[in-house]
Amino acid sequence: MGEQATLTDILQQDEAGIGQRWIDAQLSAHGFRADRISRSEVTEQSKRFLAALRQALESGSTDLHSPAWANTRQMLDELSASRAVQGFSPTETAMFIFSLKDPLFDALRQRLTKDPASTVAAQREISGLLDRLGLHTTEIFQKNRERIIIRQQQELLELSTPVVTLWEGVLALPVIGTLDSARTQVVMENLLQRVVETGAAIAIIDITGVPTVDTLTAQHLLKTVAAARLMGADCIISGIRPQIAQTIVHLGVDLGTVVTKATLADAFAVALRRLGLTIAKAQPAAKRAREADEDETTTTGRGEN
Repeated sequence: MGEQATLTDILQQDEAGIGQRWIDAQLSAHGFRADRISRSEVTEQSKRFLAALRQALESGSTDLHSPAWANTRQMLDELSASRAVQGFSPTETAMFIFSLKDPLFDALRQRLTKDPASTVAAQREISGLLDRLGLHTTEIFQKNRERIIIRQQQELLELSTPVVTLWEGVLALPVIGTLDSARTQVVMENLLQRVVETGAAIAIIDITGVPTVDTLTAQHLLKTVAAARLMGADCIISGIRPQIAQTIVHLGVDLGTVVTKATLADAFAVALRRLGLTIAKAQPAAKRAREADEDETTTTGRGEN
């Protein structure tokens, strides 16, 4: 308790001076990331932490999980979350706490100049407390970083599985990369949502960008086809290259009644035929003009007769 009381007294008597020396040390440190955090933000965070630290110590408890330290933990949680978003490393984030040791040690030595033994004991106590706070900061940083990575992966999955409208009633879903369980779920959700929105009767799943097809990939494709059929849309799988065809046969995968085509263009042609549509080449402008002239001449000649 004596060392804790000493630290509390030091902060009460010279919180502003310690805080300024700490802020100056952070801003002048080698590797300070001025491109990611402003000086004013460092100043504000440092002052908030010192105030929260002093209030927690005044409670008489050094248990970081106690209610007395709730404000300190919340402040560090917010700091760790913001620095994870800003792109700091765990070490850079923890150094916010560890860099406070030197200013506190200097203030402690000035207060206990005539009692070396008490100085050493107090330094050990302060160091242990700041180490625990630094570890807490690192743990919260890692949790926030993991959440950011998971969210980015989900966003990439959604971006890599676009559903486009090729024609009224015809959707296309180009799949690029490995089709695992997580991605299959995203693919199905995106496809079914678009089927509901557009009322499409046919969906083309193009796997030209899928490097390999194994039993699990084929099962995922069949699940997607089955889900689309339940929503009233028939599916065509395109992008069946010779190597993939051989692999499917070798694995003994039964695609059932699912229509497969080598290219997206072939699948699109099948989709149009099912809808009763055809595509014809437009005649050149010169030929259309010539035929129009011939028709006009023919009509005029009949009129004269």
